[in-house]
Amino acid sequence: MRQRLWLFDLDDTLHDARTASMPHLHASFGQYIQQHLQLTEAQSDALRRRYWLRYGATLLGLVRHHGVEPAHFLHHTHLLPGLEQRVRGHRADLAALARLPGRKVILTNAPAAYAARVLGVLGIGHLFERVLSIEDMHMFGQLRPKPDARMLRWVAARLGVAPAQCVLVEDTLAHQKSARRIGMGTVWMQRWLRPAPAAAQPQPPLPTTGPRPATALRRPARRVLAGKPAYVDRRVRRLGQLLRR
Repeated sequence: MRQRLWLFDLDDTLHDARTASMPHLHASFGQYIQQHLQLTEAQSDALRRRYWLRYGATLLGLVRHHGVEPAHFLHHTHLLPGLEQRVRGHRADLAALARLPGRKVILTNAPAAYAARVLGVLGIGHLFERVLSIEDMHMFGQLRPKPDARMLRWVAARLGVAPAQCVLVEDTLAHQKSARRIGMGTVWMQRWLRPAPAAAQPQPPLPTTGPRPATALRRPARRVLAGKPAYVDRRVRRLGQLLRR
């Protein structure tokens, strides 16, 4: 374990970003897109979601299709007044980080200034040898944030280790799938994940006559947190579980 390089995501892995920043970021992303692309609120929201689903990061779509300057976007969307008052981690997780053997690095799609603010509140910045933020994820003149597998391989090379020595600790499965593809270990952190509301997935109408087919049975729309995809090595709800071999 002392030879491992742990790559830790930040949001919803080391702190509760769904409370501290995500709703505010969605609002600021929307306002930025409305202002700079001259769209309505509905058009802006649809564009933000489409680019996130297609590229894994809204910014990539804005850069590729609209010529948005990444530094300008990141600065104006991550101002987030009052962020420090909303950040909260879990005391047991932060204590486990201090005891975890091996090298530790933050790997986040967030900008460096935002990461520094969050780590400052959590008081754990000294536990990591470096923070690799989205500003560091440029290859061949192009921005390549997670889940880009080429960028993950480049990160391992930059840190002087083979991908097989790295373990990516993440809440986002798409990022872990890319990490597994290049031979990294994967840990799915679930402490801050929440089931989706029951109304999130529309159900097909039930037949009015005859027996109900099995596919028509109504089931609650929940994020599947109990299972473990094949590309995930471990599923944990607290970082203390990483101390077990």
